[in-house]
Amino acid sequence: PPPDPRPAGLRGRSPQRCNSEGARYVPVMAKQSSVFMGSASGPFRADQLRDGDSYELSNGHPISCLSSGRRHGLGHDAGHLTLSSDPATHAAPIDLGLTWGEQKHLRAPDLVVGQFDNEPGWEPGVPPLAVEYADRGQDEAELQAKLSELLERGIQYLWVVRLTGPLRVEVYSPGQKMQLVPADGELRAPGVLQNPVPVRALVDREVALEATLRNLLNRKGYASLEALRAEESAKGRAEGEARGKAESILAVLGARGLSVPEPVAAQIRACRELASLDAWLLRAMTVSSAAEVLC
Repeated sequence: PPPDPRPAGLRGRSPQRCNSEGARYVPVMAKQSSVFMGSASGPFRADQLRDGDSYELSNGHPISCLSSGRRHGLGHDAGHLTLSSDPATHAAPIDLGLTWGEQKHLRAPDLVVGQFDNEPGWEPGVPPLAVEYADRGQDEAELQAKLSELLERGIQYLWVVRLTGPLRVEVYSPGQKMQLVPADGELRAPGVLQNPVPVRALVDREVALEATLRNLLNRKGYASLEALRAEESAKGRAEGEARGKAESILAVLGARGLSVPEPVAAQIRACRELASLDAWLLRAMTVSSAAEVLC
């Protein structure tokens, strides 16, 4: 195999592990997590890591982040559908690495919402909204350390979806008390998302698909599926009325014994402007040739 280009200290290193149930951190180095926040800078930088490496960095200290469990992963799927389709959203990538502080910090929230350049490398900007999923086995101390770093970075809205116990979402914003939104509640991010987000749309694919349908309709200018159906129904009625008027024009010309060339008949039948058809119907009663109807 090709040589590992990462620094020697990261090759094969596993300073912290996570289990398969979606918990990002387990206590292999939990006692050190609180030290990272105020300790001297660690030896690593984000530009020493490759896309796909299973590490985050906290002030230069590596934290291993491995695979998610089924419930956690399905939450990513539902949340991404809901958030990425919002009419105000540019993108909602999963596990996008955010770097700052001379690349001594590299954090990858489960989901972020914002506008990002389609270029290789870590994201140096500050997304306005980030989402973390917390499942069983979650190292709470390390999670809180990560949340603190993201809020200090300037993220406006930070949602923590709690998958153990009753479904709920903790909402964090800089300088404000944490708010708890229950399973049947809605989440809002003014200035970031146009529509409210049902809590269940972050974990339940069927609810997510309903929210996604609403969002996609809104993107096309429709308030709801019912509004689209009403518009299509109105279009159908108008088209039916237009076809009826066109056939009436042709019937009047035929009754008067006037020959109607196929191009003239095709133009009359293709017209959907009711005012024009009304005018042509009046002319059909007096013209000496079918072509004069269209003049």
